[in-house]
Amino acid sequence: MRALTALISGALFGLGLILSDMVNPARVLGFLDVAGVWDPTLAFVMAGAVIPMVIAWRIAATRQAPIGGGNFPGPADTQIDTRLLGGATLFGAGWGLVGFCPGPALTALGTGSFAALIFTMAMLAGMLGYGMILPASKTI
Repeated sequence: MRALTALISGALFGLGLILSDMVNPARVLGFLDVAGVWDPTLAFVMAGAVIPMVIAWRIAATRQAPIGGGNFPGPADTQIDTRLLGGATLFGAGWGLVGFCPGPALTALGTGSFAALIFTMAMLAGMLGYGMILPASKTI
């Protein structure tokens, strides 16, 4: 049941990315271009995602366990370290340079986008390289 829920959730997420045109890097780059021709579309998409999540977290706070089984995640790590700052910097730089982040890039692969393919290959190479250079158990 959890796998089916994950599949449906992922498909709904991908469909939302396609319908909102967030698989188009020009949309994201237009949002980041506040000094040029600013495109507010991404702000509306983010608001459309944040509002239901606020409601979902409020409902979750009243429950002992998730509806689909398992456990709720524990508290987030609040430590700001070089690992977090480095990852956020790389993510933001990649997003700002090419207009893709992982979810939309994977969704855009289904559209046959060559740019999404190149981005995804570079992202996977970076993940592999990170895993080889710095194991997950090691902190900086």
